[in-house]
Amino acid sequence: MKKVVLAFSGGLDTSYCAIYLAKEMGLEVHAALADTGGFTPEELKKIKGRALALGVTSYVALDVTGEYYRNQIRYMIYGNVLKNATYPISVSSERIPQASAIAGYAREIGADYLCHGSTGAGNDQIRFDMVFNIIAPEIEVIALIREKRLSREEEIAYLRANGVDFDFEKALYSINQGIWGTSVGGKETLTSCETLPEEAYPTQCTRQEPRRLTLDFEKGELTGVDGHPYDNRIEAIRALHNIASPYAIGRDMHVGDTIIGIKGRVGFEAPAPLIIIKAHHTLEKHVLTKWQLFWKDQISAFYGNHLHEGQYYDPVMRDMEALLEKSQRNVTGKVIVELHPYRFIVVGIESPHDLMNNSFGAYGEMMEDWTSEDVKGFGKILGNQTKIYYKVNGSEE
Repeated sequence: MKKVVLAFSGGLDTSYCAIYLAKEMGLEVHAALADTGGFTPEELKKIKGRALALGVTSYVALDVTGEYYRNQIRYMIYGNVLKNATYPISVSSERIPQASAIAGYAREIGADYLCHGSTGAGNDQIRFDMVFNIIAPEIEVIALIREKRLSREEEIAYLRANGVDFDFEKALYSINQGIWGTSVGGKETLTSCETLPEEAYPTQCTRQEPRRLTLDFEKGELTGVDGHPYDNRIEAIRALHNIASPYAIGRDMHVGDTIIGIKGRVGFEAPAPLIIIKAHHTLEKHVLTKWQLFWKDQISAFYGNHLHEGQYYDPVMRDMEALLEKSQRNVTGKVIVELHPYRFIVVGIESPHDLMNNSFGAYGEMMEDWTSEDVKGFGKILGNQTKIYYKVNGSEE
């Protein structure tokens, strides 16, 4: 029998694929889940049980959380990446290490096919197809849900006809939870004018009293939360999440252009990513020069969009990562953050590399390292070319 590796999540689509690939196509089905830190041990156990109940030949859970941090999250922090100045590309960035790990596993076991459960109306189909074709171009890709244009009801009917009666009741809201944030979709996100209700979000506001805490950064990476050091960067992110999520911080609605050319809207909840990015950016504004900040902004916008669209393996991404990493050599210090219900404030920073140094001068107050004559000459020379332009050409009114 020919082998197929199925990217398995335990949901309706991939459960349908597991049965259909074996029964209708006569394939030996090997289910693989790539965990980027979004599953609890209990959830992983449940997904494994569901896969085995569907009769797959084998099931494996691939832990790629470390790779996800090293190869994607780290650079998203360095670049302060927020798509459309809003969304920390929580779900889209996960798909790269997930697809990469599953394609690598398929090559390892000598699979003839790779299968994913994406529909034909979203971004994930492109991300999975593209990464599968880059990592394992010799393996044919199957996308049953897209190819058969199946409705949810048709999938449930097929599974029940084959003795599978899992609880596939459609939830009011689709939740995709990960270490770098949670996306939330529902009937409101299909409109342009409604917002998600309180109950749609996975975490409710249970803390009211303000709390101040410090975040420690070393060369751009979060290394400590509230005085507690972390060698494991993922654990630092989780610690911050546990502190901030009871305040219901990090909620918003993202509107953007999908890879397939239509507009899309999704809600999200990402307390740790948003706090980390805003705190990191504040620290950078103190320790980097004007032109370092400027060019980082240009590169980060492109980097985030390219990553969101699944183009991680484009060589230009390595070039931009080299600049982003180099730019972090002085991004070390403490950032003070204050948490409140539904919001947070970046209070300030402490860093040995702080360029806001009053020994040179205090903005709007006093000059220490230059004279009034220096400023007078500087102002004259700085506007020299523009002055010459108007003298030669006159007023443009």
